[in-house]
Amino acid sequence: MKALLVSILLCRMSPIVYSKQEVRDYEELISQLKNNNILHYSLPYPKSRFLNYLALTGLYVFHGSNHKKIDRFEPRQQTLFNNEVTKAVFASADPNWSIFYAVLDRTKIVGSFRNGCVSSNGKRYHYYSLNASTQKNNPWTDGMLYILPKHSFERADQGKTYFDEWISHEPVAPIAKLNVSIEDFYFMDKVATHKDNESLVKTWLLYKARLLLSGLGLTK
Repeated sequence: MKALLVSILLCRMSPIVYSKQEVRDYEELISQLKNNNILHYSLPYPKSRFLNYLALTGLYVFHGSNHKKIDRFEPRQQTLFNNEVTKAVFASADPNWSIFYAVLDRTKIVGSFRNGCVSSNGKRYHYYSLNASTQKNNPWTDGMLYILPKHSFERADQGKTYFDEWISHEPVAPIAKLNVSIEDFYFMDKVATHKDNESLVKTWLLYKARLLLSGLGLTK
């Protein structure tokens, strides 16, 4: 039932088919991942395609930030998806979710913002919603996507349908990093607007309807 609700209420990224040349180009770029260096991306494909290919290797997780010069991530007290407090480094196996945190300017947030990436049956589903006051602030900026070693992390939730949060209770040094901007956020056209006083459940239930109405020039 949980998997069915997720597939109905949230948005899924369309499957990507990679050409042989594209794969060769990505493998060449992957060979440059080392020493927390900045990847100089000049390939003719969207960065989101490369990052999703990188995620398919199963070797990396991702952390997005407005801060561009992080050499080492230290565990700090944060709240998991289930409101449990833990002291850890957070990351996701889905780069698209992490890019959201890289390009959302946290200084422009007024009130609440809601988002998530849920994995179910080998597929990932997303939702992104900001309140109206934050939307008016044009809260987007350039940021950095950090590529981290997956073996240093464990899944925060062990269920079959789970939030794609990964945590490490030990410090983690990035393998490499990539500059990203709002143009690299695959779900930019899937950011809805919610009301400050509504419940999280209502935000979930109305998410796709709001996207549809927004596309029609209407609001709900």
